[in-house]
Amino acid sequence: MRKVWRSVFPFLVVGSIWELTAHFGSFPKRLFPSVESIVMAFVDLAQSGIIFHHVEQTLMRLLLGAAIAAIVGVSVGLWMGRSKLAEDFISPLVSIVAPIPGLAYAPLFMLWFGLGNLSTIILVGFVAFFPIVLNTWTGVKGVKKLWISAARSLGAGDAVMFRQIIFPASLPYILTGLRLGVAQGWRILVAAEMLAAVPWGLGWLIFGAREFMNTDVMLAGIAVIGVTGLVIENVLFKQIEKITLIRWGMMSA
Repeated sequence: MRKVWRSVFPFLVVGSIWELTAHFGSFPKRLFPSVESIVMAFVDLAQSGIIFHHVEQTLMRLLLGAAIAAIVGVSVGLWMGRSKLAEDFISPLVSIVAPIPGLAYAPLFMLWFGLGNLSTIILVGFVAFFPIVLNTWTGVKGVKKLWISAARSLGAGDAVMFRQIIFPASLPYILTGLRLGVAQGWRILVAAEMLAAVPWGLGWLIFGAREFMNTDVMLAGIAVIGVTGLVIENVLFKQIEKITLIRWGMMSA
């Protein structure tokens, strides 16, 4: 109960401050709805099933884009970490392109791939690629030389070296890169859904609600985005950590 209380308490404080501001602040109720109005807007969306279809479409785009970024990013990061030639060639390109905000690429991708799902999925994969490749590369470069020398002296080949030394040692960095990549892809996806004329999605829901000044619906959509991100973190990444890093003794629970 103490752990539950510690988790719930910050939300109670923020909710209380929000409620007081909604009732006694200087904002019109239309622009700053109460918590009750936001909850009722969510209930209406849930009862009609609309919110679940929006979440389904957004998650589909996120998972496809993140999967593309994970496969390509981890592969390229491992290659850069093990090959000096690949590192010298790819590192300057990544250093130049990565700092550019992902939203700046959105109009270009929509011109290349058209409006709809394809451009948003590729944009998510492109934006998520950079933190994944950089963290994977850092993880491989950070593997202790002593471990590699010891494995070589025991006759380990390249396959055994990768499977038992390099990949497990760099996995914490890879998971960090995946977390950052999914987070960046999540942010750019919501923005891209507002621009790419997709028929469904949480970004489209928020943008459509803005047109009619349905602030309660907008805030309900924003809350769903936050909760969905929390679920992804706890269901996906925490489970991967349990069956790998915690099980191997590389980090504590």
